[in-house]
Amino acid sequence: MNDFSFMSYAPIIFISAKTGQRLPKLFELIQYVDNQNAMRISTGKLNDILANATARVQPPTDKGKRLKIYYMTQASTRPPTFVCFVNNKDLFHYSYQRYIDNQIREVFGLEGTPTRMVIREREEKKGRKK
Repeated sequence: MNDFSFMSYAPIIFISAKTGQRLPKLFELIQYVDNQNAMRISTGKLNDILANATARVQPPTDKGKRLKIYYMTQASTRPPTFVCFVNNKDLFHYSYQRYIDNQIREVFGLEGTPTRMVIREREEKKGRKK
């Protein structure tokens, strides 16, 4: 089991090739995981989770600069891919990305499927010249 610790999201089911024991459960699990892999989450719901997560655990800081996550949206499915727009992607440490991913999984499951997170810096709005 420790060989798959990097895939903590993946369910494990024991079957018997000899007797066929739990084989129907395997196919039910395959269908379930396929549905999880195709799940679409609205931007509004993602941003609600993001707001709760950042209120619970503040985004990291470095040298006085704090990470600001402006919003998150789902770009695609199979695997579910989320895009976060931030002020500085260097501040978005992997451990905080994992925390956000775990918050999404806590609400929506996404059991059995990997997720991807793409971090994009939002361009600063420049003032108009007169």
